[in-house]
Amino acid sequence: MNIVLVEPQIPQNTGNIARLCAATGTPLHLVGKLGFRTDDKYLKRAGLDYWSLLDLTYHENFDDFRNKAAGGKIYLMTTKGSRLYSSVNFKEDDYIVFGSETKGLSENIRGIYKDKCLKIPMVGEARSLNLATSAGIVLYEALRQNGFSSCQPVP
Repeated sequence: MNIVLVEPQIPQNTGNIARLCAATGTPLHLVGKLGFRTDDKYLKRAGLDYWSLLDLTYHENFDDFRNKAAGGKIYLMTTKGSRLYSSVNFKEDDYIVFGSETKGLSENIRGIYKDKCLKIPMVGEARSLNLATSAGIVLYEALRQNGFSSCQPVP
């Protein structure tokens, strides 16, 4: 699996997702302009001491990411998705893409992957879930489907 964050704005969310990725052996891709500096104390604090365990790649923009994404399918997580994330059979080399906390994914990006837009079910009045929570929900489902092959079980 690969987790992709497009223009994340809140350092604590990115730090929590970095920790999630480090703990599961999942590469993390940061795309475009970030809403914080990568030496931000909140980012580092949220990721704790897991940064050395993280497979992290920066991409200048979404086109740069698409050109470098090798192998797997690209799935977009958006409240505007037409299918549930649980309806997909994820493969180990797939990319799960999340937009920024404030804007989500642009209409342009969603338009490229119309049939790959997925959502997490929620009560109608709720706008969205926290970015780090969403990443955890979807990543662990994808890992479960693949027998947690990138993770070493905790005894």
